[in-house]
Amino acid sequence: MPSQEICWMSADDLATAIKTKKLSPVEIVKHLLERMADINPKINAYVTITEDSAIVEAKEAEDAVMQGRQVGPLHGVPVALKDTNFTKGVRTTMGSRLMEDFVPEEDSVHVERLKKAGAIVLGKTNTPEFAAKAVTDNLVFGITRNPWNSERTTGGSSGGSAATVAAGLAPLATGSDAGGSIRIPASCCGVFGIKPQFGRVPNYPLFHLWESLLHDGPITRTVKDAALMLDVMAGQHWGDRHSLPPSGLSFVESLKGGVKGLRVAWSPDLNYATVSHQVLAICEAAIKQFTEMGAEVEEVQLDCRMAGMTYATILDTELAARVALFGPLYEIKDRLDPLLVERVDAVKNLTANDYLKISFTRQELSARVGKLFQTYDLLLTPTLGIPAWPIGLPKVYVEEVDGKPVSTRGWTLTFPFNLTGQPAASIPAGWTDDNLPVGLQIVGRPYDEAIVFRAAAAFEAAKPWIHNRPLVV
Repeated sequence: MPSQEICWMSADDLATAIKTKKLSPVEIVKHLLERMADINPKINAYVTITEDSAIVEAKEAEDAVMQGRQVGPLHGVPVALKDTNFTKGVRTTMGSRLMEDFVPEEDSVHVERLKKAGAIVLGKTNTPEFAAKAVTDNLVFGITRNPWNSERTTGGSSGGSAATVAAGLAPLATGSDAGGSIRIPASCCGVFGIKPQFGRVPNYPLFHLWESLLHDGPITRTVKDAALMLDVMAGQHWGDRHSLPPSGLSFVESLKGGVKGLRVAWSPDLNYATVSHQVLAICEAAIKQFTEMGAEVEEVQLDCRMAGMTYATILDTELAARVALFGPLYEIKDRLDPLLVERVDAVKNLTANDYLKISFTRQELSARVGKLFQTYDLLLTPTLGIPAWPIGLPKVYVEEVDGKPVSTRGWTLTFPFNLTGQPAASIPAGWTDDNLPVGLQIVGRPYDEAIVFRAAAAFEAAKPWIHNRPLVV
């Protein structure tokens, strides 16, 4: 099989080919490493490549198959890990100068589980400092560029992982999402990403960053590959008091069934976002496809205007508390991203009473969204109001959409569902005239990733995107 085609195979197909001895893990890893040597310098998706250990693990995986030993569901399949994931013996920087020499002594729980399932780690992917903004650049490794257009952002904070998957440099990658950090880059890079239910994937060892907002999850080219990953990553762990017991369901099995008869709510803007005409047109075409597949779709007025300030206060307060563990801001600010310094400084006078009031508003939002799901099975929205925007904007994010001014977070529809904690995914809904991907967000009831996977798989079968490949790579 041509090496290029091996690099674009799904994890599911690779796992099957390895188990049936049609492909060798060594062959797969070497082809991907060769491709990385060519492509990664153009996009800067990987920041640490674990070439030597990957080849050793691939040889061990090949021996296991040849000897007929029992193997895991991801045996021999390569995976890329976001550089916020603790990785035993491998530098893990969090994109920060404060941690650029940090080497963990243990793996994050979900990393350990991926390894036990047979996955082979190819390296660590770029992230903004402490995963704290929605573009991927930092003072340690620089900018990650979008494989669809190298002058555009990948989004963030899992931009390195999304770019890796979009560019054919790994079939699987990990992401984390405290306000859209899986779904935003998935939309920008034309791949699938899901933020599971809060607590579904344990967060341990503890880094004490966004304890009430953070969700770890998969970024992949296909929906089934994400289900395979989440089946492995999910499950209770003693180190995370929020972690959930097993649901008793296989996410892979949940892909079946389609959307016929489901009641689906559609909100083009959540009553606060500014959405460009081209994004809206692509998402409306996707909504029409859901109707054609048998879903009962209704446009709804869901007022999430309260979410922006609530989210910003919680996010920046928890960020400030984490940064303070490294020392007083005046002593370390020269080593920090200036935007991060600005945000930490903005909440320095916040009182405990202010924070508690914000938590009340969060609860009100959760109840409002929960009430919607008493009537509907799913909520669909654009993931973002815009496709991937240019790198190097003066204020990092866009300030206007279709000539209309846009607020700081008025271009993304992701963060309300970090406040509520329920599962939400971004699927590729289509591409703009200038070949930039556009994501559609699928939000499920609390604790119901299965219905999100089911809807995503149905749309993927009707409008497959797997053969769309970036021109840059």
